Amino acid sequence: MGESFGEVLSSTNSDITLDLTKVAFVGRPGSGEFLEGIDLREEGFNRWLSGIRLNPEQVFSLYSLASQPPVAPVLPLIAVLPFRTIGGTADHALLGDWLAEEACRSLSRSNLIAVISHLSSRALAQNAIDIAAVRSQLRSDYCVAGSLRVHRNEIVLDADFIDTASGRILWTRQFAGSTERFLSGSAEGVGEIVAAVGRAIADDAIAHAAVRKLGELEDHRLLVAGVGLMHRSALRDFAQSRELIEEALRRAPRAAEAHAWYGKWHVLSVFNGWSTDPAKDTRIAIDCAARALDIDPESSFCLTIDGFAHNNLLRRTDIACARYDEALRRNPNESLSWLLKGALHAFMDEAGIAIASAEKARRLSPIDPFQYYYESLHATALLAGDRFEEALALAERSISRHDRHLSTLRAKITAQHHLGMAEEARASGSELLRRQPGFTVDAYLRGHPAGDHKLGRKVAAALSAAGIP
Repeated sequence: MGESFGEVLSSTNSDITLDLTKVAFVGRPGSGEFLEGIDLREEGFNRWLSGIRLNPEQVFSLYSLASQPPVAPVLPLIAVLPFRTIGGTADHALLGDWLAEEACRSLSRSNLIAVISHLSSRALAQNAIDIAAVRSQLRSDYCVAGSLRVHRNEIVLDADFIDTASGRILWTRQFAGSTERFLSGSAEGVGEIVAAVGRAIADDAIAHAAVRKLGELEDHRLLVAGVGLMHRSALRDFAQSRELIEEALRRAPRAAEAHAWYGKWHVLSVFNGWSTDPAKDTRIAIDCAARALDIDPESSFCLTIDGFAHNNLLRRTDIACARYDEALRRNPNESLSWLLKGALHAFMDEAGIAIASAEKARRLSPIDPFQYYYESLHATALLAGDRFEEALALAERSISRHDRHLSTLRAKITAQHHLGMAEEARASGSELLRRQPGFTVDAYLRGHPAGDHKLGRKVAAALSAAGIP
């Protein structure tokens, strides 16, 4: 270590001490093996070392997480304050609190939003709402607040979505419906609130990125804008998204989710035929996923992206399946894991599991800014089950949101072919070749995870009939 030794370590004849103010942990502190790699042929030392390793809690007590610099925030932080109930009975007074709590739960399922706990928001809402206090005490970037009225069997919720830094109201909406609709298992009323919040955060971040230089963008908007642009149809947006995510990584190099999203960018670049150096981008994608897991091995999202990269780029369905299952074991509400698990089973001709997984993914993800992607992979799952009419409807809906996603065009062509829509399939085939002139059926069969399975042959037959060489 040279001269650096004295800056981070001090020693006596009996102790060696690490200055925790001079170091940063990679991953969760304490998750590694104590003194890993030490190889001293000293019996007394090794007895002591074995004893420490048998009781890692001894090690955890030696350092304080407070001494570590916090990971720079890369996700927007949102608080949902309990909705004030106007009028009604004592039972109705509980509805506003319950709806806010349900909204918190739904928002927390997104990989692009961090949510203040409902208990913290409830404590702050005991008094009159003060946006400055929300910003200073909860440190949130956005806030949802509003009032609730109950009249007979109808609920009317007036809600504001506020940028806490500026106090600017991003939207004000009224959500109304029957009590049953708001309180049912499907929680449609909560779903509408959550979807509006998710869209507003993504749109706000992208709007800021469009008129500001990188250095002027707040940390919490960088990654959201990058991911949002990554899933837009224009290639210039896709290119700009890389710059934004790279800037997020420069500001927060230990943010596991930023590495994971950067890995996904490279997967999409290769898989959609946009990469100028597929081999290099494949290596970067795999490396980014591995780096994300090095930093946070417990993250279900990082496990999911690692599986996504192995499946779509290396055709390692065994690794992908293990990653998705482990991600769902850690977080059964990880919508992206359910979605990609559904696609994987579709590729392997397991239609029942594929469709059920895709449907669950869409139920769990009402707020992500790339619904086209969920619709596209759900369409693929339906193709595996020969449900061509439903697959075509979803593919067309997905294309209306994003017309450059090639796998959606392939799904559309496949559905049209098997529905006897030969002329329409040929038109879609021409559109695919316009988007990717070098695309061939052989290349699809060689490179796609479904290439060796029934679904792959089904797609290949449809592509050939549509005029794809």
